[in-house]
Amino acid sequence: MTRQRILPVDGSYREVDDYLTEHGVQKILLVCGKSIEQLKIGEYFQALHQRKNIEVIKFQDFQPNPRYESVEAGVRLFQGKKCDMIVAVGGGSAIDVAKCIKLFCCMEPKESFLRRQIEPNDVKLFVVPTTAGTGSEATRYAVIYDKGQKQSVQHDSCIPSAVLLDGTVLRTLPLYQKKATMLDALCHGIESFWSVNATDDSRKLSGEAISLIMEYKEEYLANHDRGNDRMLKAANIAGKAINITQTTAGHAMCYKLTTLYGIPHGHGAALCVDRLLPYLYSHTDKCRDPRGKSSLETTLIELAKAMGCADVEEAIEQYHHVLMGLDLPKIRLNSPKDLEILVGSVNPERLKNTPVEIGEEEMRDLYSEIFHGQQEG
Repeated sequence: MTRQRILPVDGSYREVDDYLTEHGVQKILLVCGKSIEQLKIGEYFQALHQRKNIEVIKFQDFQPNPRYESVEAGVRLFQGKKCDMIVAVGGGSAIDVAKCIKLFCCMEPKESFLRRQIEPNDVKLFVVPTTAGTGSEATRYAVIYDKGQKQSVQHDSCIPSAVLLDGTVLRTLPLYQKKATMLDALCHGIESFWSVNATDDSRKLSGEAISLIMEYKEEYLANHDRGNDRMLKAANIAGKAINITQTTAGHAMCYKLTTLYGIPHGHGAALCVDRLLPYLYSHTDKCRDPRGKSSLETTLIELAKAMGCADVEEAIEQYHHVLMGLDLPKIRLNSPKDLEILVGSVNPERLKNTPVEIGEEEMRDLYSEIFHGQQEG
């Protein structure tokens, strides 16, 4: 697998000029949202044709939870305009759309791309993430929706070739969005750390990401440039960890929670991890990790250290304190039926990555605890 290149930032984007020149780029498909117009990087691409004679074709025909039809439209535009590089500037949706366009851009649109074997290509994908959370710029995964159904697309060749981590793009984000995306990165780090698929390499990455988030969260939330830079780095590193291990029960439990209650993904994942951490700690006897119970206990202790805590009990309290201190909007259980909907929505494959067995009854209890915890304060 090609090593991803992280471009340095010097304020003038000279490093981007050098990268485009190095690859002889003549025409870019720029996948971006409307927010690019407020960003300095947007000005860079606006002036690129005049400065460097590199044509920029904007593609903005997508929405949050992007549809497969948007990917098809992007592929048609890439092929019709004879582009030779794809650039994504945006959050998870823009990056996921760009990754799918990259995967399919050299294939004939004779039938649904989703039902065909992916043909790797040499088209470069360059990404500028504008939120510090998903880590999508570091993973082989993309999510799109086909006929209303979530489709997970994965292939090593959709990992972006190069990434620009520019903390200035975070300055204009709403505070709630900054909180939710930070929590998404933190949950990626924590879930990757305890995953049954964790390796020495992935734990080194996830531990580093967790430590960065815990150290710089206040500067990030205060919108200081150093905090923004460090949080972007942490999200990227956590994404690299998740690319190795995949997510676990925290993410499996949060998807329907976010759609039923209209909260951001990171907020939902954080509520789930808040209950999962103490559950794992008190149920190591139900360990399903082939490395065994003692290994899991050691893992949780090492996770606590990465969070800056002396032991797991302190880590549980610390995590809950951080989450409650963010003063996020509360959710209330609409109906007891929602518990059954939530339990039924959980992807069993993601549960297999979780180091402790969680049955339906335990899952129902965890969801109940989430809602009960929302009544605090």
